Order: sequence, then C-alpha cells, then structure tokens
Amino acid sequence: MVAPVVLCVVSSMVSAQNQPSARQKTKGVSCLHDNSGLKLPAGFCATVFADHIGHARHLVITPSGVVYVNTWSGPYYDFDKPPDGGFLVVLRDSTGTGKADVIERFGETVQTGGAGGVGIGLYKGSIYAEINDRIVRYSLPADSIVPKPPETIVSKLPLGGDHPMHPFIIGADGSLYVDVASATNSCQAKNRQPKIPGDNPCTELETRGGVWRYDANKTNQVFSPANRYATGIRNAEGFAFDSAGRLFVTQHGRDQLHANWPDLYKPSEEATLPTEELMLLKSGGDYGWPECYYDGSQRRLVLAPEYGGDGGKSVGVCANKIAPVAAFPAHWAPNAMVWYDGKQFPGRYRDGVFIAFHGSWNRAPYAQGGYNVVFQPLDGEHPSGNCEIFADGLAGAKKTPEGATHRPTGLAVGPDGALYVSEDIRGRIYRIVYQGGPAGAAPKGAPCPSLSAPAGKIVELPATPPEGNANAAANLPVPEGSTAEMVALGDRIYHGRVGGAGCTGCHGANGTGSPLGPDLTKKQWLWSDGSFAGILKVITDGVPQPKKYRSPMPPMGGAQLSDTQASALAAYVWGLSHKASK
Repeated sequence: MVAPVVLCVVSSMVSAQNQPSARQKTKGVSCLHDNSGLKLPAGFCATVFADHIGHARHLVITPSGVVYVNTWSGPYYDFDKPPDGGFLVVLRDSTGTGKADVIERFGETVQTGGAGGVGIGLYKGSIYAEINDRIVRYSLPADSIVPKPPETIVSKLPLGGDHPMHPFIIGADGSLYVDVASATNSCQAKNRQPKIPGDNPCTELETRGGVWRYDANKTNQVFSPANRYATGIRNAEGFAFDSAGRLFVTQHGRDQLHANWPDLYKPSEEATLPTEELMLLKSGGDYGWPECYYDGSQRRLVLAPEYGGDGGKSVGVCANKIAPVAAFPAHWAPNAMVWYDGKQFPGRYRDGVFIAFHGSWNRAPYAQGGYNVVFQPLDGEHPSGNCEIFADGLAGAKKTPEGATHRPTGLAVGPDGALYVSEDIRGRIYRIVYQGGPAGAAPKGAPCPSLSAPAGKIVELPATPPEGNANAAANLPVPEGSTAEMVALGDRIYHGRVGGAGCTGCHGANGTGSPLGPDLTKKQWLWSDGSFAGILKVITDGVPQPKKYRSPMPPMGGAQLSDTQASALAAYVWGLSHKASK
C-alpha cells in the first residue's frame, strides 16, 4: 500500500475534456500553500474551493464546471442564523485558480419561509433542489448562472421525525428517485425508548422508510404512497448510478441496540452494531427495516429486538429481505455517494463509488468513527475488494459531533475529473485532484476497519498537568445534599467509565452540546427548573418528545444506572451548569 500523504505540489491543474470552463488551463497552484488538512493517498492533493457558504449538504456540477450547492438549516444546527440570501449557492472559478471567485445565492430565504434542504440534482440543463417539503426545478438561462424562478415538481413530502430530509437522484430517463426516510429509529410506538416493541404492522412504512419514484419532466406531482419504489430503507441519503445504469443507495443503520435492549446486547455492541450498508436498489425491493438489521460479523440480516429478535441469533423474516452489496463500520453515517466517471484519477477508481461518511455519535463512550470519504471498488453488482479510506482529516483533532471541524456531506465529480467534497459545519467545499504520474502501482488509501473489529477502549478525557486542573470534577460546585465524591462519580458515569452511559455522544465530552443534544454548561433548561431534583427527574424519565432536538433521550440515557449512579450523574450535570465563570 502506498503511504497516504497530506499535501502535494501542483504544477498545473488537469484541463477538462471539451468543457468550456476548463479550456483555460488552471494556473500553477501549490497544495503546500493551501493548508486543506486532508490526508489523501499518494499523488492526490486538495484545495479549498469555497468556504463559509452555510451548512452545505449535497452538490452538483454542470458540464461547464459551475457548482451548485444546497444548504440546510433548523434544529440540527441549533437554529443558528443562515447566511443572507437564498439557501442555494452557485460557485464558479472564472480565473482558473482552483478557487471559486464568483459566489451567488438564490432560491427561498428565511424571510420567505424557507429552511433549505439536502438534495440537489441536474437534468436537461435545469437545477432540481429540495426545499422544505418540495422538490423544485430551476431553468438555467443561456446567459446566466443564476436560474429563473422555480416550478414545483413534487410537493407535500413528509417532514418531521428523525429524518426529515429528502435527498434524490435523477436517472437518464427522467425517473426521480427520492429518499423518504423513517420518522423513527425502529418503528416503536414510543421512539427510542427501552424495551418497547415495534409496531406490527409498521404503518410508518406506508409513507416513510423507503425510496419513492416520480417523473422529473412533470410538474405539480403530489406525494402519495402509490409512488413508493422500494421499502424497508431507514435512511438512504447517498445515491449513485454506475456506468451500466444500476442504482445504488446507502443506508444509515439503526441506533441504540444496547441502550434500548440491555438484556440482549453488551455496552460495546452499541458501538459495533449494526453496520452501514451499500444496497442495489430494485423496484419493489424490501431491504428489511425495521424488522431487520445487518450484522457485519455474521454477514447476514438478523431479526431486530423490537420484532422478537434475541440479540442477533434469529433470522426469521429477514431471510426474505434483500441484503446489502457491501457493509461499513457501524454508525459512520453515509450521507452522500458518487460513482467516479471522470478520467483524471487512476483507472482503478473508475469502477466504484466514493462515499462521504458524516461521522458517528452512537459509538460513545467508545471512540467515534467516520468523518471521512471512503472508496468502495465494485465489479458489477458486487464488491471487488474491501473499502479504503480515501480522504481523512476533515474532522481535525476531534472526531466527535461537537468537536469536529468539518463533517463531509456531499460529493460530485467535475467535468475535469476532480472530486468535490462538501461539509456542513463551516460550509467548506474541497476540490481533490490527482497529480501523480502514470508509472507505478495505482495509489490506495488505508483499509477500512474490519466489520468484526471490537469497539476498543472507552475514550478517556485528555490528561492535563496538575497546574492545569487535572481533575475538573474536583472544582465543580456540589448541589445541596450531595457530596464531592458523588460529583466525581457522576463525572465517570458521564464519560462512560462507569455504567456504560453514552452521554458524550449527544452532549459532548465537555458538556457543551452538539447537533444532537443541548449544552449542559449553560442555565438554559428545557425540561426542568435546573434544580438537582429537576435534573435527576429528567435523567430518570428521559425525554421522549424533545422540544428542540430531533431524537428522544431514553430513561437514564439508555444506560442501566442504579439510583445512586443516577443521583451522581445529576450532581455532575448540576455542577457543570453552576460552575464559576472565568
């Protein structure tokens, strides 16, 4: 294997084949001066094409090299203020420097009731984009990169629940395939709560948990159960057609097997089950959710505990479901996918897909994973080898939801063969090119971890010198009726060293919050008055219907805590919110 390199020198950029935007050769650009921070296989380098454009999700590139990006807003981003202008962004490099110098916005705004979206596509010279509960079409005028006002293609797509987004792809025949993901984790009457069986039948599947098909050439279509193309897919955010026209989709596997079913699963299996999936989409196909999940160690679909499963032994109805083509480590979150059809990269990359993994939260208190771009080689409908980590380093020093600097969300191939990667924390677009020579073996990335790899050790907080306050819990205030020892025990529980709690996955290692859970260090209480008793009640009862965040919190955060441990955790959280400001 060729060792990965972070940066390489670019003497000149590869020009696109017969494309207007790339007829002018890119001027000499040095990756050494870019500081993209990406770790790539030998011969590849990256530049920052654009930055700070909003919470960028999927993107598409025209034959002339103009980049269109959809951006999102709302509860996942703590309702922060989007950039001024529309949620759709158009980027163009008019000077050949490898960076966008023309940046314009269009489409719905906050003022017009827009919240942005994830999906975006290109078909017959028009831009298709998801906005709220609709997919709309923008016609591109011949003399402008900013489209005309839109027409509605599909409306009244389901919103709400755990997965309100609608990624999509458009085939050469105009078929519009839309992800209408599940509203719940596993179709329970009380979402994400312990030991609650799944609804049987799962009526949610009538309008969620699958892929729907519409016609990109027709306007004013309305969402209907009758247009369901495939079912049993919890969340298919990544779509890609291969060179033969086969459609592949990714699947986010379900969460909280141990948290909700502690009698059947070990704490470490919260981090290792189930795997993420790459699936070949078939008309009328049933891929198993919510009754089944894929166990990577066994390499088979097994029965979910909500439907009579016994911790991965029984198969039951899953024997009749469609298994994935390939699988990836648990909870990495495949948010986008693209088939590489360019000619710039070495030939081995032309038979496979790149997948952007947004990164996990449900592996806590063990080390998180993902936050990278992976290449999966394919031979027809089957993998031709193990997946490889192609681009890493996006997250920076901390691969956690609250600590990551960047989290990949979108992929597209430019007309010159460059690979573009979007991310949604700071709104950056990367441009990856190949500058290696034709001689020698084609470069490879590091192999993906084995699907049977253990969860590893519980992540400890970084050590600090004595003069730097080695034991932060020792300096936290103590609520009335508790003790410093209880606060210290609560610290160990919070960080997963006692009781198997995964608090850091949603609230962050320092309690400062993440897109999945609120900041515990501020006196901003959604479910109690902030007293020790109030905090203890929330921990004990859980939060079945969050006010600001998408996913419920099970009682005890999904851990099996004794009364003493729950009190200790409450004392620690109280201390976090009452510590003296510096």
